Amino acid sequence: MSSRNSTAIAFTGFGEAARAFTASLKPQGIGPVTAYDILIGLPGDRHDRLVEAAGALEVALTETPEAAIAGATLIFSAVTAAESLEAVRPLVGKLKPGQVVIDINSVSAQRKRDTAAMIRAAGAGYVDMAVMAPVHPKGHRTATLLAGDVAAVEMLLRALDFQFEVVGPEPGMATAVKMVRSLFVKGLEAITVQALTAAHASGCYDRVAASIAASFPGLGWPEFGAYEFERIATHGIRRAAEMREVAVSMAELGFAEGAALASAIAGLHQRVGAEGPAPGLDAGQHAARLSGLIGSSK
Repeated sequence: MSSRNSTAIAFTGFGEAARAFTASLKPQGIGPVTAYDILIGLPGDRHDRLVEAAGALEVALTETPEAAIAGATLIFSAVTAAESLEAVRPLVGKLKPGQVVIDINSVSAQRKRDTAAMIRAAGAGYVDMAVMAPVHPKGHRTATLLAGDVAAVEMLLRALDFQFEVVGPEPGMATAVKMVRSLFVKGLEAITVQALTAAHASGCYDRVAASIAASFPGLGWPEFGAYEFERIATHGIRRAAEMREVAVSMAELGFAEGAALASAIAGLHQRVGAEGPAPGLDAGQHAARLSGLIGSSK
C-alpha cells in the first residue's frame, strides 16, 4: 500500500462530492489526483466550470476513464446514480490487483452488488461507501458508512482522516442504510414543501403553518420550512435521482407502497429542483412561488 504522502487518487466523475473530497484531502499531502468526467467531451459552461475547478485543485483531467485510473491506489466512483454501473464498465479491463474502487454513489444495494461483482472479477477491491451528510464543509471527513473490501484500505483511510463506520462485509450493506434513511429525510422535505404549498393554494397557509409549528416546535419553525424549500430547490434534481434508487431499493425489499412513495417524492424533488433556488424567501413566499408548479397536475 502506498504511503500517506504518495497516495495516488482517481475520480470517475468530478462533481460536488469529488471536488469537496479533493479540497480537504490536498492538505494531507496526497497526490497525484486525476479525474475523468463526461463533461470533458461536452464544451459549454459546465465544461468550463469543470476545467476551472480541476485547475484550482491541481487535478489532472484525462480524456478517458481508463487514463484517469492508471497508477491510482484509490479510485472513487462519483457519478450520477443512473450511470453508476455503466461508469465502471470501461475500467474493468484496466484495473489491477491492489487497486480499490470506492463507490460513493447513492444507489440501491443490488446495484452496488452488481458493480462489486464486476470490479472483483477484474481483480480489484470494491468498497461500498455511503455518504451520510452533505459533503460541505467537511469534505472527506464527512460521516460515511463502509462495506465490502474495507480491510484492503482501512488503515490508509484512517491515516487520511476519513470518518467512517464499517457496517459489514458485503457490498450493499452501507448503501442500504442510506437508502432507507433517505426515504425519511427526503420524504420529510417533500411533505413539508407539498403541505405548505397546498396550504397556500387553499388559502389557509397561516393556520396550517402555525399548527405544524406548535405541534413540532423542535424543528425550529418558521426557519425550518424555508430551509426545506431551499434544499429541494437547490438539490432537487440530484436528490430525485437518489429517490428513484430508493424506489428500486423498496421494490427489492418487497415494499410496493414504499416504492410508490419514493417515486412520488422523486417527482416532487425533480419538479422543484428544475425550477431552481430562490434565496432569501421565507416559507410562505416559497409556497406562493411554487403553488402553480407543483399543483399544476390537478
